[in-house]
Amino acid sequence: SMLGNGLGRTGQHQDALFVQEAELSMRRRLGDTEHNILGVQGNLALTYQSLGRLEEAVEQNRLVYFGYLRLHGEEDEDTLVAANNYAV
Repeated sequence: SMLGNGLGRTGQHQDALFVQEAELSMRRRLGDTEHNILGVQGNLALTYQSLGRLEEAVEQNRLVYFGYLRLHGEEDEDTLVAANNYAV
């Protein structure tokens, strides 16, 4: 969300995490598209990384990569970006 990403950009990573986790839960509960849910998970991975929670960041990046791979195939732009994030 704009709020979660904005908080992250201003260094308020713990607050961003709270907002992003709530958004992910809400989107799942409301049955949002998998593509949108993967986008939130990608943002969540960045926040975990900013907080030094590297194992959780890697796990989120793994889920995002394989999710996009399943949805769009290996040559899709979102899949390629997710692969890069997972590899780093």
